[in-house]
Amino acid sequence: MFQRPANHRVSSRELVALGTASQVPTRTRNHNGYVLFWDDEVILFDPGEGSQRQMLYAGISATALTRIAITHLHGDHSLGLAGVVQRISLDAVPQTVPVTFPASGRRWIEALCDATAYYHQERLALQGLSRDGVVPRVPGELHGTTTLRAARLDHSLEAYGYRLDEPDGRRMDPDRLAAAGVSGPDVGRLAREGTLRTRYGTVRLEDVSEPRPGQSFAFVMDTRMCDAVWSLADGVDLLVIESTFLDRDRDLARDHGHLTALQAATVAARCGVRSLVLTHFSQRYTDPTEFEKEARTVFDGELTVAADLDRVPVPRRR
Repeated sequence: MFQRPANHRVSSRELVALGTASQVPTRTRNHNGYVLFWDDEVILFDPGEGSQRQMLYAGISATALTRIAITHLHGDHSLGLAGVVQRISLDAVPQTVPVTFPASGRRWIEALCDATAYYHQERLALQGLSRDGVVPRVPGELHGTTTLRAARLDHSLEAYGYRLDEPDGRRMDPDRLAAAGVSGPDVGRLAREGTLRTRYGTVRLEDVSEPRPGQSFAFVMDTRMCDAVWSLADGVDLLVIESTFLDRDRDLARDHGHLTALQAATVAARCGVRSLVLTHFSQRYTDPTEFEKEARTVFDGELTVAADLDRVPVPRRR
């Protein structure tokens, strides 16, 4: 049977799951790690132990990374940072790579970034989060037009979830452009400037286009149910969310600061999420279909019960 090469991109916007276990790796699941490709942005979320090797299997180069975003400083979400940072240095990645994390975990982040002897030529910008809001850009960072936001979650130590939003735009209508006599480079000029003078008169952008909602992505890891879970997930095209436990163990989930598959799927259903990725599974469960069955009781959109090295495209625009 033909197998798609590991580094084959199915979309210019997609998620690659490097690892999908919680707390400890298993024989079939690596520690956490997720890479989001969003046009020219490549964000590594929560690099757990073994992330550098999983990136190799997935065909993802350290030179591609434009940001590292860490939700919290438990080892299964951060121990791989040391190896990834050293690889960034070894490969002499030219761009500045921001590392975003809860401010209370700075001492661990600094220790991971200088964990062993190596020649430092990495360009990192450590960004400790202390409040909800937009994550600022830094000089030398490669980025597109998106906005990254963070919101405080409810875990056993300080944790933040992330949301990426693309600004709304306009979708050009070929028939209206032709009727207005606009073609070639003039289409781009009209899109940039909003109006264009032609031999037929002045053409306004809104006359030849229609609104195009921006796309969005949310990343929600270790947390109990809280307001931030809902605000991060609200209306996103792709939601990656922990579902450490099944609902029969919801008391354990609450006690340890986690969600169940039913809770995660309920969030997705009520928030109008188009594509849901469940991940971060406890080693106590051996049958992943249980998570799918539980989620399907409340969610009827696109659903992925993530396995290591899965690639999940952001849904096509509406």
